[in-house]
Amino acid sequence: MTMLNPDTGSVLRTSYQKAVAEYWNNNPNDDRVNVKLGEVDGLFHHHYGIGDPDQAALAGPEDTREERLVKELHRLETAQATLLLDHLGDIRPGDRLLDGGSGRGGTSFMANQRFGCQVDGVTISEYQVGFANDQAAHRGVADKVRFHFRNMLDTGFDTGAMRGIWTNETTMYVDLAELFGEFSRLLESGGRYVCITGCSNDVNGGRSSSVSWIDAHYGCMIHPRSEYFRAMAEHNLVPITVIDLTAATIPYWELRTESELATGVEKPFLTAYKEGSFQYLLIAADKVGR
Repeated sequence: MTMLNPDTGSVLRTSYQKAVAEYWNNNPNDDRVNVKLGEVDGLFHHHYGIGDPDQAALAGPEDTREERLVKELHRLETAQATLLLDHLGDIRPGDRLLDGGSGRGGTSFMANQRFGCQVDGVTISEYQVGFANDQAAHRGVADKVRFHFRNMLDTGFDTGAMRGIWTNETTMYVDLAELFGEFSRLLESGGRYVCITGCSNDVNGGRSSSVSWIDAHYGCMIHPRSEYFRAMAEHNLVPITVIDLTAATIPYWELRTESELATGVEKPFLTAYKEGSFQYLLIAADKVGR
């Protein structure tokens, strides 16, 4: 595995960022769900899934049941990434895209294969950068898909360099005003930002013990739904599409409860989604002005 030796002090600027990076650098195999699912076809994601499962995964011979479940869970997480890419708009081979919080690179590779353009991924985990760049070399696309040890709050890329940017379940680790300020700087006028995220319902999310449990378990800062739209408005990002994916993700979580990969997080997620305190949203927004 390729490991890097950058100046970590210029990337990890708070004790919180250092703690998050340390976890992923020192415990990469703790993420056994995403690793196992990625081994199905070599496309490693760091997010959850959407869509109706094929119930045949639960039927058939018992000795191959887990294999069927893993393949089906992976199909659903890849379907989620496909939906995200569907909302990036008209992307040409000469354009440049940014994957904010790129993990092991799954969605970046899908974007390059689909659009033929350059994709840059940024993550504060040196382990993930090494893993993803090794994957790029293995896939023969290292000249077009590159992963960088950089902070998505301050990427260092040129102003207006990106036609499209996405985050996939990473915004709960950062301040949204800082993030959208940087993304607005990076996007060319008319460029597109797409976000898929879990967020708390402004009406009752703050009182939900399940949302609090998820927050504490992942060491994140789940934002209220309204905070996304407020921060976007402050930084010239105008939402053009908002899709509530909550109902579409519940079957994924229910299927995970049937797998040997279940970790115990399934119940709080299902409770929070079904009681309406937690929502799973896709937001696509265009950059207006300069």
